This record gives sequence, C-alpha cells and structure tokens, in this order.
Amino acid sequence: MPTYEALPRFTTDHHRLTPVQRHAFRQAVNAFVDDLRTGGPFRTGLRVKGVRRAPGVFELTWDGNGRATWSYGRPIVPGAPHVIWRRIGTHSILTSP
Repeated sequence: MPTYEALPRFTTDHHRLTPVQRHAFRQAVNAFVDDLRTGGPFRTGLRVKGVRRAPGVFELTWDGNGRATWSYGRPIVPGAPHVIWRRIGTHSILTSP
C-alpha cells in the first residue's frame, strides 16, 4: 500500500479548492493509487509526466485543468512507494511546483 505526506503548501492549496474540485481530485487519486499498487504504468487519463525544470517532480492532471504536483520520497514501508504531494490547483501551480 503506497504511503504519502502533504507539504504545507499543498495543504494550503487544497483548502482553497471548491468541493467539486476536491471531489475530482479524490477520484483521480483513487486511480493514481490503484496504478501505484499494481506497479504498472499510470493510466493515460491521469496524464502523469515530469515537470520541466523541476527534476524529480511530477504532474498529475485530471478533469481539464486540475493539477497536482508530487515527488517520490524515501519509502516508509519497505517495497511501497511514498508520495510527497507538493501543490494542487490549476495550471498556475506549475510556476512553483
């Protein structure tokens, strides 16, 4: 089972989301976690890719303009990926992922 943590900036960003945006993110995270569990590639609909000029930082995109940035952290549970959530919002978060 993957583990995660959220940076303070992510938490601040998350509180600014509308209930609809939070719901859409939760649905995307459910799919994201399923893909992490299976160890396979991320499904195409999540559009996971690296962020330019930010080595080791990835972008998860959903529902048109919804975006979250994340990176892998040191595993907490042996053999399970650890995700560090960095930012969440719209395309504008990519100025400081």
